[in-house]
Amino acid sequence: MYQLFIRPLLFIFDPEKVHYFTFSLIRILTKLGFGRVFRSIYQVENPKLEREVFGIKFPNPVGLAAGFDKNAVLFKELSNFGFGFIEIGTVTPKAQAGNPKKRLFRLKKDQAIINRMGFNNEGVLAAVEKLKKRSLSGAEVIIGGNIGKNTQTLPENYTQDYLECFNELHPYVDYFVLNVSCPNVSSHAKLNDKDYLEELISEVQKANRIFDIQKPILLKIAPDLNNLQLDEIIELVATTEIDGIIASNTSVTRDNLVSDNKKEMGGLSGKPLADKSTEVIRYLYKNSNGSFPIIGVGGIHSEKDALDKLAAGASLVQIFTGFIYEGPGLIKRINKAIINA
Repeated sequence: MYQLFIRPLLFIFDPEKVHYFTFSLIRILTKLGFGRVFRSIYQVENPKLEREVFGIKFPNPVGLAAGFDKNAVLFKELSNFGFGFIEIGTVTPKAQAGNPKKRLFRLKKDQAIINRMGFNNEGVLAAVEKLKKRSLSGAEVIIGGNIGKNTQTLPENYTQDYLECFNELHPYVDYFVLNVSCPNVSSHAKLNDKDYLEELISEVQKANRIFDIQKPILLKIAPDLNNLQLDEIIELVATTEIDGIIASNTSVTRDNLVSDNKKEMGGLSGKPLADKSTEVIRYLYKNSNGSFPIIGVGGIHSEKDALDKLAAGASLVQIFTGFIYEGPGLIKRINKAIINA
């Protein structure tokens, strides 16, 4: 139904406008009582789906990647579609508008998206206010907090941006992701410097120890890293003892694309990343002897795509572009495939 009727209608319109329209529609339908209907259709409960990763028990291994619910406005409603966890953000200390529009592009022939959103979000305090309602709403979904720096922040203040987001969000999320690999923010080079990453992770870990309950901290990496750079990531994890890696973010490469708008600037997501991100997962897992958890994301548009990432060494998977192209039925199909694997 989604692919035959709903998607063709939504794809007529501007993708960013459709995103906000869809949010409003899901919220309205949930208020009208359709949340229970969505749960009955899409949620799959089975002990075979449960995973305990970095100390958290996940009801199933299929999550929603960061970027979809940037401001934590729809986590309860989205959980009705069967996600095992939802990652909000990327959140920055201050609200920012992001890059000029138009900044989101569908590559229909490639089943992909290019975005140069630029961390548009309402700021960390706005996210906190929404997350405070989490316990009151009865939403038990596991939530990750994806954090980054403001675009205008000077390099010497990057760490402070991450710490501000970390400290504010700490009581309200279950795990953290340091987003250092988004291609749509300025002064990106420092965020890929191994020495700086050691410093950043160390400072965030120090802040974590101040709290009574320590939250897992993960690092999100790009899919375009070569083997030498991936070896450095493995060494970085060993040195810092960070809790895990998310592989991977969007790509700046444009290999084998056929859509007319393939040269738009920004990060590429969707089906063209499926094999690339899976190979990154496989390399990290094999060369680290499986010594740390990996969340696999990138190009999951089918059950096979998800199973490939799990077989390559991912403990959990996330979808984003596949959710847009395939609809919420994809989550159910993946979970059923995992049960039957």
